Amino acid sequence: MGFRFEFDPANKILITRIDGELTDRIIKQVDTGMRKRLVQKKPTVHIVECSSVTKFSMSAESVRKLARQKPALEGNSCRRFFVMPSNVGFGIARMFQIAGEPHYDATRILRSLEEVFSTLGLERPQFEPLK
Repeated sequence: MGFRFEFDPANKILITRIDGELTDRIIKQVDTGMRKRLVQKKPTVHIVECSSVTKFSMSAESVRKLARQKPALEGNSCRRFFVMPSNVGFGIARMFQIAGEPHYDATRILRSLEEVFSTLGLERPQFEPLK
């Protein structure tokens, strides 16, 4: 299991890339790192990219607990996207969205990163790794 953060400074996009098995323990680590980088970079777009997640082993309670937390960046200053190609991932993202209302009700759940870039009107964002 791994996760990493990348940033496109020209378009102010933060992307959180997750791969492997996603467990309750890992999602807490991802959330902590994500919040830190959201506050540091203040992106206008945040993408949680789960195309490389091989198994979703998170409990429903963990998803609801994360969703009930206030966003690191409040309001409409940051557009949020989940990339969930699998049906299981899509369902988990939808559960997060519903449990997180009204904070996350505007979050878009799409099947590919290309769909996100098309929605944003971008062709080739240039991401740099963050530590």
